[in-house]
Parts: sequence; structure tokens; C-alpha cells
Amino acid sequence: MSLLLSFTPHILRFKFEAGTSRGVLTEKTTYILTVRDEEYPTVYGVGEAGPLKGLSIDDVPDFEDVLTRITAAFNDLRLGISGWEISKILERLVPDRYPSIRFGLEAALLDFGNGGRRIYFENGFSAGDCPIAINGLIWMGDERFMADQIETKLAAGYRTIKMKVGAIDFDRECRLLAAIRKRFSADEVTLRVDANGAFAPDEALHKLGKLHRYELHSIEQPIRQGQHEAMAALVRESPVAIALDEELIGVQGREEKKRLLEEIRPPFLIFKPSLLGGFSASKEWISLAGELGIAWWITSALESNIGLNAIAQFTASFDNPLPQGLGTGQLYHNNFESSLYIEKGTLRHRRPGGTLPQHTGTGTTAS
Repeated sequence: MSLLLSFTPHILRFKFEAGTSRGVLTEKTTYILTVRDEEYPTVYGVGEAGPLKGLSIDDVPDFEDVLTRITAAFNDLRLGISGWEISKILERLVPDRYPSIRFGLEAALLDFGNGGRRIYFENGFSAGDCPIAINGLIWMGDERFMADQIETKLAAGYRTIKMKVGAIDFDRECRLLAAIRKRFSADEVTLRVDANGAFAPDEALHKLGKLHRYELHSIEQPIRQGQHEAMAALVRESPVAIALDEELIGVQGREEKKRLLEEIRPPFLIFKPSLLGGFSASKEWISLAGELGIAWWITSALESNIGLNAIAQFTASFDNPLPQGLGTGQLYHNNFESSLYIEKGTLRHRRPGGTLPQHTGTGTTAS
């Protein structure tokens, strides 16, 4: 009697051309991981490993080969159904440079350990009682496309709007923000923007000055990551509060993380568990943020509903009043069935009792 790990690749198809400052996305390959007891295969835990193209440090050509080797190594351990520690398994099998695999395996083991019910964390949200406030995301595109998204989000009851900037003409983006502010004060609608590193360091402060007119809550990653001195200067001088996002990716070890935060001293941090190495790695960031008095929120990173569900339950484990950056599962034509749903700008979880999507029970099992 021992645990078996398997995985299934799945190509998620976007419903529209999803624009970012790094290009346009039309599909995303993800891998659904399943952990089960070989003698009782009807009970299994599920996770997701899906590197984000151009951003994840494990977006590498041989990703599937690496996942196959890790799967074989896991199965060679011949783990019993109890008596193992997730942290030790991850440390032994999955190098830090594969954060999405750490995220997926950690989630699958958590789910299995909780009885294979798709309950990763027991809390009010996973019980179906407590919603999570989230921002409504406005994707990049032409001005009409973005304006239509804004109207849809406001009509759906969102009171925090996050707009991607840096892909279309900056003056057009400012017009969209101005149109919102003309109708709603900062007390009525909170505005966040995300540059995804699109601004050049020598132009960033000027653009931040213009954006300040629209009473923004914050701007995510105004300049490309890795420019610590320039980012620290922006944090000191910017009239808009800066949130670090991509800056955190690939930073390993508590001391290295602490040095980064002490050097830049941002007002906000954004945590994407699938890009940072899973829940334990994210908890370390959260602990450091608390020590340094830095506010934070958690954001999904184009996961399917499987990864999103795990991230949402993790997010609800913390008493964080800020609206979170969680997806809504509505991006893809061929997403998996979900226990998540949206209600008036909040993400909710239906009471437990759902079944695993049919895509997940089969796939590559290395041995």
C-alpha cells in the first residue's frame, strides 16, 4: 500500500486575446497532478502545475520531462497513506527552481491528506460561509474593449477595479481612468493599476505623477524586476503607492527575501503562490511582510479552477481586509468544473460535496 503520483497535461483556451505588457495570450498549458493510494484509487488529492509563459522561472522547454522525473521519484518513495511531511517531500524531490511543481504537489498532498474532498484549507470560505472580496480585472486591449470590461465589472458589483496599463497608448489609459473617476469617487470605487514592468525607469516617475490624478490605491510593478536601486528610488518618490509583484519571483531563502524587502521598502506586496513555490513559500513572505509592516494581498496567475480553488482557500486562512486579486474561472472555454462562484464582487465557495473534473483522473504515471 503506497501513494502514487500522476499528471495530465491540459491546454486551457482563452475566450479572448488576453493582452499583457509582455504580449497576447490565447492558450496556456497546465498540468493536473493527482496523488492517490494505489489500493484505494477512488480517494485522491489534486493540484496544478502550470508555469506562466515568459514569467515563471520554471517556464523551460523540458518542463514535462522534469515533471516526469519528479513523478517517478515520488513513486519510488513508496509512501504510506500517513506519517509523511509535505515540507520534507518537497525539499527532497522538487528543486526551488520549479515553483509551479512545488505548488501543484503541495496542493495535491494537502487535498489527499484532507480526504480528497478538494478542501485544501479548512476555514469559513471552504465551508461555504465566508466570501473573499476581490478586485475586478480589466484586461488590456483597445479602448472600447477595456471600457466595456469596466462597465461590466461595475454593473456586477465590483468596488475595486484593477486595470492593466502599458500596452495601449498611455493617454488612452488615462482617459479610461479619468472616466471612472468622473463617475465614482475614491470612496466609492478603488482603482488599482498593474504595469507588469512596462515603464522605463527614466519615464516612470513622470507617468506616476500623471496617474496620481486619479486617486489610485496602488500600482503593481511599474518597472521591470531586478532594478532594485531604481525601484527603491521610485518607492521613495512616487505619489502612487507601489506594490511589488514580479520582483518577488525567483527570490529564494528567508534572508534573501528579507534583504530585498529592506532594500526597496515597498508599501505593498503581491503574492502568487504558483510563481513563488507554493503555500509554505508564500507563508514565509507573509511572515516577513508582517515583521516589516508591509501590507499585502494574494493574486492568482491564470491557473485553472483547480489551482484557483486551492489559492482561494489558502487566501481565506488569513485575516486580510484588502480585496484580493483572485481570478474568477471565467477566462477559458475549457476550464474545469468548479465549486467557486462570484457574487457582488466577492468570490464564494459552494459547500463541499463536488466531484473531480473528468480530465483529472487519468494521465501520465511514471514508475
